[in-house]
Amino acid sequence: MSMEPSACEDLKAFERRLTEVISCVHPSTVRWRVMLAIMSTMTSIGAWYWLTDPKTAVVPLTESLLNHYIFVIAALILLSLFVMGIHKLVIAPQILTSRTRQVLNDFNMSCDDTGKLILKPRPTT
Repeated sequence: MSMEPSACEDLKAFERRLTEVISCVHPSTVRWRVMLAIMSTMTSIGAWYWLTDPKTAVVPLTESLLNHYIFVIAALILLSLFVMGIHKLVIAPQILTSRTRQVLNDFNMSCDDTGKLILKPRPTT
């Protein structure tokens, strides 16, 4: 199965651009994953100290939260990160590749996680 030279060049250019886009997304994805891991850890540790504090059961909730301000701050930051969409930013390359696979499926093609094109055989009728 041979292709026209222009079609082959177009596919190679598309593949180069797709791999470039996916590789450019990875550094920011790593930064967002690190941020999410740090804030999740800080929230978990703060929650542990808050829940294991013997004064928590005795004092009112607001006073208990004021005593454990690290937990409150970390939880608010984590909540705001989720509201701003960090859950989408940490999986951005997977979103790009899955949507690209959906479009390429119409053309009997697919791509791997790095953006390299995979040509499927033509269906026989």
